[in-house]
Amino acid sequence: MSAVVSPAHARRGDIALVVAAICFGSTFIAVQGAVERVEPIPFLAVRFSIAAVVLWLIARQRPARPHEVRDGVVAGSALLVGYVLQTIGLQYTSSATSAFITYLLVVFVPLLGFVLLGRRPHPVTLVGVAVAVVGLVLLTDPGGGAATGGFGKGEVLTLGCAIAFAGHVVILGETAHRHDPIRLSAIQVTVVGAGCAIPGLWLGGYGFPAPALAAAVATALVATALAFVLQVFGQATVPPARAAVLLLVEPVSAALLAAVTGDPLGAVQLLGAALILVAVVLSEVAPEWLDRRVSAREAVPR
Repeated sequence: MSAVVSPAHARRGDIALVVAAICFGSTFIAVQGAVERVEPIPFLAVRFSIAAVVLWLIARQRPARPHEVRDGVVAGSALLVGYVLQTIGLQYTSSATSAFITYLLVVFVPLLGFVLLGRRPHPVTLVGVAVAVVGLVLLTDPGGGAATGGFGKGEVLTLGCAIAFAGHVVILGETAHRHDPIRLSAIQVTVVGAGCAIPGLWLGGYGFPAPALAAAVATALVATALAFVLQVFGQATVPPARAAVLLLVEPVSAALLAAVTGDPLGAVQLLGAALILVAVVLSEVAPEWLDRRVSAREAVPR
């Protein structure tokens, strides 16, 4: 991370991550409808390829930075692994279980940051992580009504997806501040689009009906091009563990949108969504407030 970040700049990073999470979550219904008409891997290829074209039209006008290709390919590779494992895993487990395990990335981010980089997250952030996990259990109810139980192939694949997405957050935490967010995002989404393009020929092909193509375009612009630029911009100033908690606005926004469009949330799910928002507030507000209190106390002469 960069050495010194002004409070105003840090606040813009927080807002960017929350808006990115809303963008990710807002397209859930469109994606769900699209993959009922086309296979997931070709859909990912088209979605990320369209986003790459849009981003490169803008990025080519912006100056390159040293090592941006290396960092973008590493981050994009983590994204590619995560999306592929999640997609395959969904064939063997329920969507609720997949959502719960995927968003366990909020636990893996501080663990990876500590193990790989020796970075200790703020204690209040860890409290936020614990509250968020409880909220996820209530919001997604991964075991509720499932026909099968246990931890099988789908769950293992999705756990790998969560670790890959957590790795992506950690990688951006180390690299985002060095690069232009549009150029770094363009490289990332190009890696995912290219990685899915050839397998997509054999895993369903590209004969998309109009509704699926429209969904691919919409998700390419909102949940891919815009959302990943915002994530890179936000992670240039926000520590990875806190960024992971802020990104948990995604499942909340997806659930609320589903409720608005005819799939209302139950009382337990509403409680889970509320707990996740509490976790976001804890990670967003409490560390700064506590640090100011400690600094003020230490400044008082004894």
